[in-house]
Amino acid sequence: MKKFVQDLGTPVWATFLVVFAICLVVGVVMNPAKPVSAAANPAPALQEGTKYVTSNTCAACHEEIHKEWTGTLHSQAFSSPIFQEDWVKQGSSPSCLQCHTTGFDAKTGGYAEQGVACEACHGPMQAGHPEQPMPITPDYTLCATCHKTTTDEWRASRHGQIDLNCEACHNPHSQQPRAATVTELCTNCHKDTGSSFTHGTHANSGLSCSDCHMSAVSNTTMTGGLFATGHTFVVGSEACIGCHKDTVHTRDTIVSLSGQQTGDAPSAEELEKLVSEKEQTIQSLEAQNTVRLYTGLIQGAIVGLIVGGAAAWVVGQRIRYVEVEENDDTEKES
Repeated sequence: MKKFVQDLGTPVWATFLVVFAICLVVGVVMNPAKPVSAAANPAPALQEGTKYVTSNTCAACHEEIHKEWTGTLHSQAFSSPIFQEDWVKQGSSPSCLQCHTTGFDAKTGGYAEQGVACEACHGPMQAGHPEQPMPITPDYTLCATCHKTTTDEWRASRHGQIDLNCEACHNPHSQQPRAATVTELCTNCHKDTGSSFTHGTHANSGLSCSDCHMSAVSNTTMTGGLFATGHTFVVGSEACIGCHKDTVHTRDTIVSLSGQQTGDAPSAEELEKLVSEKEQTIQSLEAQNTVRLYTGLIQGAIVGLIVGGAAAWVVGQRIRYVEVEENDDTEKES
């Protein structure tokens, strides 16, 4: 005679608790997680048989682009009197030519072309071009090979934090802003800044965004010609001092010159009220974080109950066949 006997050797409740705990942890971890942004596509690898052919060869097909490039700072990176003067002061170091020429060979000290030409960014002519497109690095890392100081500033800025790359503002061939003026370029994104007192009064005075947000003391005599370019876009004290040398420490005079009065300085009561409001804001943010934590716990608990219960039920239903032999006497006694 055969009987079905439930297998009690498997720890049903242990299975349920393990699955429940895993779901609980996943619920807490995944709830506040931020989406992962897609990485930039890498530049295609250079093919064999490449060689530098200079920008004149490129101009045969890309006449308009070559015309844009001619006369830019890139095209004059080697011939510029400023560079030549600084280069001589530094002993005509060959290391400078890595950024001021195209196709520089560190072993021989030679180069393919003066200045930053087409192949400085696109690489040497591909053997299969024009059928095969010329490679290009699709993000700021290409510019960073020479403009390290500028890209370091940019990475620290809000533009860098949201991956608003160099070519979003600069035309790489003409090196001009992608708008008629700097202000027009900035207002493509920053449409409401002109409504504030500070922006309004400066704009009415004929200043553009870069006059304040990219104010930097340029000093080409520094080692390697590297100097701040203002790509953090932070308005520092040097921006104010540049125009307000005599009034920078006299607030009343500045307000009077602007033609607008903003009232007296805030009282102690007003400052206390402002501090109180900020503290309430902080408490509100802390409360929101707590709610998000509990939400994650609840979500994990619900999923854990469902999945853990299902797993425990499946384990509990595992049955083994046990063949039991019983004689007639045993059957009669039962």
